[in-house]
Amino acid sequence: MNKYTVKNYINLVSPILGSKIYSYTDQFFGNASRMLSDNPPIFKENVYDKHGKWMDGWETRRKRTKGNDYCIIKLGKPGKVSIVEIDTSYFNGNQPEYASLDVCLSNNNKFIWKNILKKKKLKPNSIHKFKIQNNYPINFVKLNIFPDGGIARLKLLGDLSLNLKNTKKPLDLASVLNGAKIVACSDEHFGKAENIIAPGKSINMGNGWETKRRRGKGCDWIIIKLAETGTIEKFNIQTHHFKGNYPASFTIQGSLIKQNKNTNNIVNISKKWSTIINQTNLKPHHQLVVANKIKKQKFNFIKLNIYPDGGISRLRIIGKV
Repeated sequence: MNKYTVKNYINLVSPILGSKIYSYTDQFFGNASRMLSDNPPIFKENVYDKHGKWMDGWETRRKRTKGNDYCIIKLGKPGKVSIVEIDTSYFNGNQPEYASLDVCLSNNNKFIWKNILKKKKLKPNSIHKFKIQNNYPINFVKLNIFPDGGIARLKLLGDLSLNLKNTKKPLDLASVLNGAKIVACSDEHFGKAENIIAPGKSINMGNGWETKRRRGKGCDWIIIKLAETGTIEKFNIQTHHFKGNYPASFTIQGSLIKQNKNTNNIVNISKKWSTIINQTNLKPHHQLVVANKIKKQKFNFIKLNIYPDGGISRLRIIGKV
């Protein structure tokens, strides 16, 4: 069993990318927008609103006519789906019996749907993962539930379909908005790894990447696949809101990997990657900009090592494709 967490996907329906609810048949018990939240679903004991029990997800009323409920989501950026994740956490007895998924690429809001997930049986209070064979970009998704019920979270895991190769201006090669993604990390006990490449300044300590307190040797780390292969001008490493739990120091390694390798191989060989930034001290609630001295070297993978543990709010890697 791996001692690290494998990621290697972007959630295409994340509001961080600008994805939002386009339309729905019903949201009587729970707003459809809750289904797109990046935070894990929660349960509030004995909490009710004017329509009934408050649930952290999209929930429709009990259907008394023919047909089924559905929700259409507009992606913030086009992408290709590899895994569909349907989460019915805390929906027990009120989850849909079945669900299916249709997708399309539309620039005029006229939909020609293509089914990528046939009707699948859903269990109560469970996370369902389905591998998808989809090699074309999409920007609209239609989640069908049969006949009604509640979905806590929907995730479409894949890659963005962007063309940055003609971009001549410097950009953030580590931004999820440009297609960068987390490949793997040593630990994310207190804060998700994806937060480090999210847009904007972090809003609180929970909005960054934070590991548990390390009690043994070694250091924590995170591997990022850059949006495109490029040359790096500078790094901006931020510890905003981490005041008593920031790392003491960090190093940055990088590599140019031309052949497709699985995540385990990438993690194993990353120990031997060239060092771009030598061990450098960090300060609490601060941002540090470090120029890259080897600006002509090309990279498509970056590894941030933090010593010995702690929290990083954001990492910006400014460079050219």
